[in-house]
Amino acid sequence: MLCPLSLTTRLATLFSLLVAGLLLLLGLSLEHLIRGHFDDIDQMELTAKLSMIENLLARADSPTALDTLPRYLDDVLTSHANLSVSIRDEAGRILYAHQPEFLAPVKNGDVSPPSARWSVASHEFIGREVQQYLPLPVPAPVQVLLGLDITHHAHFLEDIRRYLWTGIAMAALLTALFGWLVARQGLAPLKRITATASRLSAERLGERLDLQATPPEMLELANAFNGMLNRLEADFQRLSEFSADIAHELRTPVSNLLTETQVALSRPRNSEEYQDTLHSNLEELERLARMIADMLFLAKADHGLLPNPAESVHLEQEVAALLEFYDALAEEKQVKMQASGVATITGDRLMLRRAIANLLSNALRHTHAGGTVTVLIESCIDAVRLSVRNIGDTIPSDQLSRLFERFHRADNIRSHHGEGAGLGLAITRSILKAHGGEITVSSNDGVTTFSLAIPHAGTQALSRWA
Repeated sequence: MLCPLSLTTRLATLFSLLVAGLLLLLGLSLEHLIRGHFDDIDQMELTAKLSMIENLLARADSPTALDTLPRYLDDVLTSHANLSVSIRDEAGRILYAHQPEFLAPVKNGDVSPPSARWSVASHEFIGREVQQYLPLPVPAPVQVLLGLDITHHAHFLEDIRRYLWTGIAMAALLTALFGWLVARQGLAPLKRITATASRLSAERLGERLDLQATPPEMLELANAFNGMLNRLEADFQRLSEFSADIAHELRTPVSNLLTETQVALSRPRNSEEYQDTLHSNLEELERLARMIADMLFLAKADHGLLPNPAESVHLEQEVAALLEFYDALAEEKQVKMQASGVATITGDRLMLRRAIANLLSNALRHTHAGGTVTVLIESCIDAVRLSVRNIGDTIPSDQLSRLFERFHRADNIRSHHGEGAGLGLAITRSILKAHGGEITVSSNDGVTTFSLAIPHAGTQALSRWA
């Protein structure tokens, strides 16, 4: 199997072929012009020589003049070594001949106007045959055949052709060489991209291309490549943190299970003590089960595997049911809850209820005693907005963009037993994405507000996403 040519070789080859084609066209045109120019010169010279001979024949107006005609012709043609002349009478007898051996290939009547071309002993000739009447008392017709040696022009054209094609071949080779060098230099940024990509590893994701040394034609590619590296580095960092968070979150309940089981088995115990241990283990197992279920939900959301039923969801009813569910917890924390607004959308009722429940649970957890959790439902032109507002500690601005990351808590504390694993807001964002909506958060002066924006055509967005 033939190896594909490199891009540098392809560019150099195409460039050299283009230049060679242009030079070939120029050479053919130049040769045609030179040949035409020489043909015009030869025809003009042939006409002039023929006129000279016709003038001499016009003087043969008597038998005496006719007898002296060969001598005059010899005197004139002696200085014209490139001419061959043959004069015949009506019967075909030769009246005069000058270098007739060069006229041997031409027989009477073979010369077609305006001229003929032939070769004799490596000599090139053009010729013309005309009929003229001698001005005798009784006009006598004669056939004049004139041949002009154009070998020097033919040799010149051969030299021109040889030098021209040799020059074109050399120019094509030089063009290929310089084109290869130029293409190689021009494609150097691609080699730098390749070198940078080859150096990438999990420990070296900070490599970037130097945009200052990148030509404008490849600046967009270099920017895209650097942007890809930025995203890879950020995603790899998040993946590393995610892996560490998973290990941390799983280590605590597993460690608790292991410790309590070892303690229970350290000595004989009665049934009530074993039941207490089992109840404690059950709490940890339920915590593990919730965490695994949440992670499975997020995995399905990432791959578009969430269900997408089309049902009408009355948000005010779902909020009322959730407020009633969390009423006991709110009373225990001395927190008030209130809701206002009415709106109906189309989507998955259970998923939307879970998203709102996550926000309410999060708000109750972080609301100070005596505070109020407010739920506001608004129906706008393009979407339905549901806001959950609570009064508590202000979330630092640098933490707001990370609230929806998995296993992230604004206080970055992992040791609070019983609290969530930090997946609730990530799940809420996935549910909103599945419905074609978005979730935003703001926190100022102790007031934190989570806002859900859900399009009216929630089911269509959910279908497209899934």
